[in-house]
Amino acid sequence: MRAANFAWAGTSALKVDDMTYTAEDYWNLPDGQRAELIGGELYDMASPTWTHQRLVGGLYRVVSDYIDTKKLSCAAIVSPFAVNLNADDSTFVEPDVLVVCDKGKLSDRGCEGAPDLVVEVVSPSSRHMDYAVKNALYSEAGVREYWIVDPERGRTTAYRYEEDAAPQILPFDVPVESGICPGFQVVMADLT
Repeated sequence: MRAANFAWAGTSALKVDDMTYTAEDYWNLPDGQRAELIGGELYDMASPTWTHQRLVGGLYRVVSDYIDTKKLSCAAIVSPFAVNLNADDSTFVEPDVLVVCDKGKLSDRGCEGAPDLVVEVVSPSSRHMDYAVKNALYSEAGVREYWIVDPERGRTTAYRYEEDAAPQILPFDVPVESGICPGFQVVMADLT
């Protein structure tokens, strides 16, 4: 197994050699090891904190309940769940919460293509990845809406890429509204 040729360091893999990692390496990670494949590198995913899990679980619950209540044709999914972002086996990410409205993209291996809504809850070790790397990845891949929920800063940054506008930066006590699920809004402070 080629994936054994690296050592973990925080949120990034230290390459023992100059190899580029592939989907095969991603799918052959040891049991229990979570990572993301971006640009030929595997990035370790650190264990989440209690605050992180509380926000992820709460967000998933309210989004999923809203979709069910409104009988929307979308699916809400909580991590861990593989997203083959460009449906070409080059990039696999595991967003904290995602909404997919084209259920044809969903299989037992994950989501093949860009979700409609992606939510990442920032951890100290994921700050750069969530704000910079994933923001660019999601925008380029065709994700329609991306929320960065930052408990340390007490704010949510919401990008609506289709609108080509500046992101909204909302304190946790102000509702965040979704363009993907019409009428849906959530106050992050209610989930902490």
